[in-house]
Amino acid sequence: MAERHVLGISGGKDSAALAVFVRQSQPELDVDYFFTDTGKELPEVYEFLGRLEGFLGKPIARLNPGRTFDYWLREYNHYLPSPQTRWCTRQLKLAPFEQWIRPMLAAGDKVTTYVAIRADEEYREGYSSKHPNLKVSLPFREAGVDRKGVMDILDSSGVGIPKYYDWRSRSGCTFCFFQQKIEWVRLRERHPEAFEEAKGYEKNALEHGSPFTWTKGEPLSELEEPERIIQIVKDFERRKAREKAKRPVNPLRPAEPIIDIDDLYGEDEGGGACTICHK
Repeated sequence: MAERHVLGISGGKDSAALAVFVRQSQPELDVDYFFTDTGKELPEVYEFLGRLEGFLGKPIARLNPGRTFDYWLREYNHYLPSPQTRWCTRQLKLAPFEQWIRPMLAAGDKVTTYVAIRADEEYREGYSSKHPNLKVSLPFREAGVDRKGVMDILDSSGVGIPKYYDWRSRSGCTFCFFQQKIEWVRLRERHPEAFEEAKGYEKNALEHGSPFTWTKGEPLSELEEPERIIQIVKDFERRKAREKAKRPVNPLRPAEPIIDIDDLYGEDEGGGACTICHK
């Protein structure tokens, strides 16, 4: 029997900040870091993982699902994952983690998994343990670390944030159905081959009778029409201007409003937030 400590890295800012926080606040802990790789991650995610490994001084284990996205797509009758049927989270995120820790628990080890739920996220419950030897720890909630605290941790450590936050508000999964329409437009601009792959999956799903498209009520083939792109960009710019007008001025940089990354996107048609893998 042994004491084990594991911490999942999603490829986003909160889990990265938690890894830094635990490393700095409890350096005596021997933590095993892991990343559940869906096989459909943005290139920026892998670059960020390498940067984080450099800070931690330890590799982040890649947990690859035994069965791919394409396998599960077929199993779910070619229906795309959606807020109603989030099979991608279950099969490509949670299942590989549970398979990875099963031998530890079977050996009688006591395992603590550290989860990046912030103090200002009262609505999130996170992963629920069903095993007596698996404990879920929420260090940010216990220490009162909020969204600003996360950004401070990443900034002061030099790790920074993933580059996909330049154009996307959450999730490093290429085809995340919680993307805003503006983010699909940006995906098309920055990773056109990934956008084309997403269109192919969507076309196949619709041909098999799927009631879901990647973005609610609008297939990507329509979203990429030039006039539609112009409208989506205009709507986004209007939301951004409204958000800037509402925010207080940063006294250290008077010309620069204090705006969080997520605030620049907001809730457009079909928007939302994944409670498990958006971090």
